[in-house]
Amino acid sequence: MLIWVIHGPNLNLLGSREPAIYGATTLADIDRELQAIGQAAGVQVECFQSNHEGALVDRIQSAPTAGVGFIVINPAAYTHTSVAIRDALAAVEVPFIEVHLSNVHRREPFRHRSFLSDLATGVIAGLGASGYRFALQHGIETLKRQA
Repeated sequence: MLIWVIHGPNLNLLGSREPAIYGATTLADIDRELQAIGQAAGVQVECFQSNHEGALVDRIQSAPTAGVGFIVINPAAYTHTSVAIRDALAAVEVPFIEVHLSNVHRREPFRHRSFLSDLATGVIAGLGASGYRFALQHGIETLKRQA
């Protein structure tokens, strides 16, 4: 059982980027915790981050070949702009949860629209790093039910 966690642009700056919005937790901290949760549940968790839309699309497109059963994705700014990421997620038909650290609906109006939400199994926003844990737990439960 394999779950991918995909992080979009600027998330590599977590811990130093706008801590009032995103907190002090680093991306490495989040990835380590998610991998430990996966290991404890007997599920492999692989994490990937890129600031480049094409790299994210390539990664998503390779999910079926890699045997990915579930995706947790924080597309970050690409949430509101990327038809390419939407099309890749639709094409691979791997279930996914969209995660946002901040509550995008309490922020600028352009952040209120997601190109992915209507394809997602669920959306978690505003719970900080805990949102990743909740999404991963759902992914683990989903894969275990299918097994």
